[in-house]
Amino acid sequence: MPEGPSLVILREAAARFAGRKVLRVSGNSTQDIERMRGRKVLAVRTWGKHFLLQFDGFGLRIHFLLFGSYRINEEKATAPRLSLGFSKGEVLNFYACSVRFIEGELDDTYDWTADVMNDDWDAAAARRKLRLQPESLAADALLDQDVFAGVGNIIKNEVLHRIRVHPESRVGALPPRKLSELVTQAREYSFDFYHWKKAFVLKKNYQVHTKTTCPRDGTRLSYRKHLGQAQRRAFWCDTCQRLYGEAVATDAALPPPPSNRRVRKQP
Repeated sequence: MPEGPSLVILREAAARFAGRKVLRVSGNSTQDIERMRGRKVLAVRTWGKHFLLQFDGFGLRIHFLLFGSYRINEEKATAPRLSLGFSKGEVLNFYACSVRFIEGELDDTYDWTADVMNDDWDAAAARRKLRLQPESLAADALLDQDVFAGVGNIIKNEVLHRIRVHPESRVGALPPRKLSELVTQAREYSFDFYHWKKAFVLKKNYQVHTKTTCPRDGTRLSYRKHLGQAQRRAFWCDTCQRLYGEAVATDAALPPPPSNRRVRKQP
């Protein structure tokens, strides 16, 4: 599943369609996609992991789930879930994704202050939300889209390593300084992710995600396939990432997969 920074890259690429009329609509979506035919795209936006097109009176939301993808002015061999055609033969194709309409204005549905990539991001609001969930694991809190819209599993693992916090730390046990670091780095690492991905060097900059050894101290990393309520993969260093709060009673950590093994990307 693409994380927030990848959606921003898509938004930038699709910005060319803002202000243009949809001339052709096709796809195997069960939604009433024909309602977009002949309608002008008023704005191209993103919120977290949602790609959004604003029309007059309604919006289109695309969520890429685990295996969704898109193509601009290109086609895949598989049938698109949704294909929007524009003038000059240009086309915006979406595959294996969720298509949903949002009635009314997008501003009435989305809290832009929760999107870590948005100019309206509100760090103070994120800290307040975190204080309301003291028993949550740090790993789960980072994946809470109401707090950190756009943060996915890669960002989660890398942020926790960057701030030296164990993924099973309790939010309420984090010192104020660490809580602030968690909030700050959720946004700063997301922008690092964005710049690295645009430069095609994202994976080269992974410190722990899918890795076997901590680059900071050389310790073999711990790995768990399903961690926390979110049940997502976690990679961490028991030497430099401190556990705050009581340990969680879960299965023992597994050794991480070899670094030369292909690992399926998850959000």
